[in-house]
Amino acid sequence: MAAAGLTTEQAAELLKRTGPNVLPGEKPVPQWRKLWAELTHFFALMLWVAAALAFVADMPQLGVAIIVVVIVNGVFAHIQQERAQHAAARLRGLLPADVRVRRDGQVRTVHVTDLVTDDVVLLTAGDRIPADVILLGAAACAVDESMLTGESAPVPKTGGDPAWGGTFLVNGDAEATVTATGAATRLAGIAALTSAALPPPTPLSLELRRIVRLVVLVALGIACLFFLVSLVAGIAWRDSFLFAIGVAVALVPEGLLPTVTLSLAMGAQRMAARNALVRNLEAVETLGSTTFICTDKTGTLTQNRMNAVQVHTPAGTIHVAGEGYGPAGSVQGGGQEAAAEAALAARAASQGRAVLRNGEWQASGDPMEAAIDALARRLSGSHGSETPPARRMAFDPVRRRESAIVGQDLFCKGAPEAVLPLCADVGTLVGEQVLLMASGGLRVIAVARRNLAGLAGDSMATPAEDLESGMELLGLIGLHDPPRPGVGDVIRTARQAGLKVAMITGDHPATAAAIAREIGLAGTPEMVVEGSGLPEDWQLLGALLDRDGIVVSRVSPEQKLLVAKALQSRGHVVAMTGDGVNDGPALREADIGVAMGLSGTDVAREAADLVLLDDHFATIVAAIEQGRATYANIHRFLTYHLTDNVAELTPFVVWALSGGQFPLALGVLQILALDIGTDLLPALALGAEAPGKRVLSRPPERRHLMDRRLMVRVFCVLGPVEAAVEMAAFSAVLFAGGWTRGGPPEAGLLLAASGTAFTAVVLGQLANSFACRSATVLPWQLGWGTNRLLLWAVAAELAVLAACLFIPPAAGLLGQAPPPPAGLLAASLAIPAVLAADWVYKAAWPRRPRP
Repeated sequence: MAAAGLTTEQAAELLKRTGPNVLPGEKPVPQWRKLWAELTHFFALMLWVAAALAFVADMPQLGVAIIVVVIVNGVFAHIQQERAQHAAARLRGLLPADVRVRRDGQVRTVHVTDLVTDDVVLLTAGDRIPADVILLGAAACAVDESMLTGESAPVPKTGGDPAWGGTFLVNGDAEATVTATGAATRLAGIAALTSAALPPPTPLSLELRRIVRLVVLVALGIACLFFLVSLVAGIAWRDSFLFAIGVAVALVPEGLLPTVTLSLAMGAQRMAARNALVRNLEAVETLGSTTFICTDKTGTLTQNRMNAVQVHTPAGTIHVAGEGYGPAGSVQGGGQEAAAEAALAARAASQGRAVLRNGEWQASGDPMEAAIDALARRLSGSHGSETPPARRMAFDPVRRRESAIVGQDLFCKGAPEAVLPLCADVGTLVGEQVLLMASGGLRVIAVARRNLAGLAGDSMATPAEDLESGMELLGLIGLHDPPRPGVGDVIRTARQAGLKVAMITGDHPATAAAIAREIGLAGTPEMVVEGSGLPEDWQLLGALLDRDGIVVSRVSPEQKLLVAKALQSRGHVVAMTGDGVNDGPALREADIGVAMGLSGTDVAREAADLVLLDDHFATIVAAIEQGRATYANIHRFLTYHLTDNVAELTPFVVWALSGGQFPLALGVLQILALDIGTDLLPALALGAEAPGKRVLSRPPERRHLMDRRLMVRVFCVLGPVEAAVEMAAFSAVLFAGGWTRGGPPEAGLLLAASGTAFTAVVLGQLANSFACRSATVLPWQLGWGTNRLLLWAVAAELAVLAACLFIPPAAGLLGQAPPPPAGLLAASLAIPAVLAADWVYKAAWPRRPRP
């Protein structure tokens, strides 16, 4: 296609045939359907059924209360989850709004959606490439393709090279002809891959499903049992059926779901305060179950501030010290003139520079190339020739080197193993020096030169492989990307917490291995593998990767996705970091996708569950700590909730065992008042418990929320003690009022006795809230006032108790009256009884480190 481009008519015709230049997106889901999903999942459906049964049982107040709980929790969850958007939809934001094209022989600006194949587009430094193109002409161009390939260095481009939509031009100017638009672009393929990777169900969602199913089975079983007992006791079948429905509804933990949701929200707020932004609430708990962290290198483990610190030449070795990318620095060692020559040659082959902006030297382009430019300034004081190279030979993962022709010389730099074989008269000492520098944690770059004077043929048309031969080795440059302060200590903390850590990066294996060794991430023995060497068999891949300290380099988007799947197949809960478009599929597939907030792309952030606002590896570990604390908090208030259920169920059991001869101590509405009115705030306060000191001193626990220890504590210790005081206080008031077994109690006496039982349960739960703060440590050892939210919750609980007892409409609705002084004294015994039982349990049960 001629450089004049298309005509307006040709472009309009092509647009009709191929469609607009937009990435395909999923059909948006209406908001009402998303809200409906929050109101109709399994647990919500169980509550809807409970509400319907309450109306059938002629208990409309109970039905209305349950409906309010479902709606409030559904709306809250919908608001929280709406913060997450589909990564594929966000990819459309990578395309620019307008683009310059040549049509009808003139330069015009058109909307990017009107771009068609064969259009000629004009690009300049900083432009986002709007579609897949072939460069017609390129002047000192380099393209940042990191979002697609994972390669951190900008790729030099010349005429005839392809460039992909969504990447952007770092340097130079170019004209290009469009080869693919919209759904046909490479970016669209990655968008489809990202959409296809569905996030797996979280451990918390699976565990809650298990608990809900168990609760449903228990509730239905007990309801059927009470229906049969009622018939045997001579109660009419209709009344027996309604009574059984009331029992089933009473056993439904109406406050469990909002308590879990709000606890996760509080955990998310704490993570945000530590620079970890959670986009999916259940990710808070999933973080606590993490067993394997797959982390990128640049910016997460290191500062992404390259610095050339050593140059080795045939004349000797020098060491360079300097801050940032400025020209000031100190030099030690011999052979400075030869080192300066090598640095200038490396700069000639480079694209990036160190530039002075607002009084501060900053990297323009790749930090490594800015460091080479700074090295040249420090050694020679020269700003270098501004004459652009006549030709550039681009860097790619296969060549692992790049070259430029300036005047009569070709300058080449790249990986030592890619450059040294092309140089003449290279002895074994050079290879030993490379190993010596690499063992010191440096990224080693080999620099070579060839004089092209007298070369047969046109150097502009000669293949790069023919030009890059018989070169003279000028030297080796060692660059250091300093690790983030304290990252080594954080890695040790992660391992102490039982976490495996792997480096998964698109960078060169030597660079990744050097950094891994320097920060203490590398395992023993050290293992570094390239993406191209990963086995295709899942079992072999999982066995290869399932080790601490492994380094995987040069990974493609598909391989990074397979890494996550292979580790999950071995039972790991995987946290995967990423910052580019190419990381989207893996971030969605991993149990926890972690995106970079400072340096990452919008696509990565939208595909992730967790966004690091400071890009620091330490923030991941801090988030895992909070995730473990949140899981422990869910365990705490689940213990609290179930203990209350034992006390609530006991009156029905006693009534049934007596064949209806013993009065019912609590009614269904009283139980609902206990679940929502008095228990909810202390449960939420337990969900806000701060992480324990030893939360990261042990491996992650693989256990159910309702494990054996919880069941013993609830159903053999705390629950029975609370129920015993409740029934003892109820019986004491009845017998003190003159009731005899077998006869119906006087109405006022029954109301007072029922109020006494209600009070005993509330006071027992008050003590239980302090006991549940730890499974091993006694409340007074933790400190009564160290959880201030719990103090406020207990005060509110006592206020609700007083309102339910002494406000006549509320007491009448619940079917109770204030307890007499003797009954109040008996009910208050629940506090010391529960605390004493907790002390005996913690003294008898073997202590294990728990938060």
